[in-house]
Amino acid sequence: MTDFEATRAMFHLPEGVIYLDGNSLGPRPLTALARVQRMLADEWGDMLITGWNRAGWMDQPARMGDRIARLIGAEAGHVVLGDTLSIKVYQALASALEMVPDRRVIMSDTGNFPSDLYMADGLCRTLGQGYTLRTVPPEEVADAIDETTAVLMLTEVDYRTGRRHDMPALTARAHAAGALAIWDLAHSAGATDVHVADGHADFAVGCTYKYLNAGPGGPAFIYVAPRHADSARPALSGWLGHEAPFAFDQDYRPGTGIERMRVGTPPVIQIAALDAALDIWDGVAITDVRARSLELTDAFIAGVERACPDLELATPRDHAARGSQVSFRHPDGYAIMQALIARGVIGDFRAPDILRFGFTPLFIGMAEVDAACAVIAEVMAGRLWDRPEYLTRGRVT
Repeated sequence: MTDFEATRAMFHLPEGVIYLDGNSLGPRPLTALARVQRMLADEWGDMLITGWNRAGWMDQPARMGDRIARLIGAEAGHVVLGDTLSIKVYQALASALEMVPDRRVIMSDTGNFPSDLYMADGLCRTLGQGYTLRTVPPEEVADAIDETTAVLMLTEVDYRTGRRHDMPALTARAHAAGALAIWDLAHSAGATDVHVADGHADFAVGCTYKYLNAGPGGPAFIYVAPRHADSARPALSGWLGHEAPFAFDQDYRPGTGIERMRVGTPPVIQIAALDAALDIWDGVAITDVRARSLELTDAFIAGVERACPDLELATPRDHAARGSQVSFRHPDGYAIMQALIARGVIGDFRAPDILRFGFTPLFIGMAEVDAACAVIAEVMAGRLWDRPEYLTRGRVT
């Protein structure tokens, strides 16, 4: 059984703050500071360029990939780290489309994260030849998959509402129609019981700065199912995805398996922070995290609805259809969130009207749920959000 009191003690959490935004940026693990300092001083500082061999920098993307694989139900040796999530989305999409050459449709939903849709649309415009992105409401995805679909591209947990797609069912539907399935795990890796192997995903991508706590700008990861590992051709054929990078051949030859999905130089400083964060996960069972998440979100929904009838629940009540966040709608959602943040309850706002609260059992417990509900009730009952200082929008909401 996971000891969540012990994991809570492993994070730096500012005094007087209830942090319900770990689904957007996880807090800093206590050991990350020393780990990054050691990398800067002992590795970069003293080893200089020899650190690529002596400190194992070049091997880190695969080693970190294996640590993440356990958390997403992936086979060892089939996850690699590097680049940004948008880059990994592009890689997966381009490879998948090439594997279904007689079809031209990327199917997604209107709740998908916009950047994923932008990358898909941009790829379609680059390819031309009738390639197109088609989106439907989340609840209509299964019925929209047909014999024209080349690739199904979905984010498992909706970034706005916390609605969770059924990965195995929708992947099976895509496969039955002759399509491939790509899953974005940005809001599920480290928060829910993800099973990319058992769910038969063809590709999966995700980031590390949310529930995995790698820090702002933490590198992304990509999973390629074993059955595709040596046949998926990387569209972004960077030098570190080459079969022999230091042969410096003029012609590209893809590396073996997941190594071919590497592109450029790994972000070694950022990986040091991720390495410290993943140490915390070594003593954590993802099934315990999922069970605790549902307890916390159930209690939060009940507490807010009991005290704040003006807030409309946007998150599914059904456990199977819920990620690890709770969202409420209100036309003045931005101002309300700013008032909450000013009182130490940190969530975030997503246009047009979503107040979003993330629940990370590694450092959030029932005491924080109760305290947050009390602050929300106070703000709503007194209309404390209806002040000029809460109306001016920052660049990041």
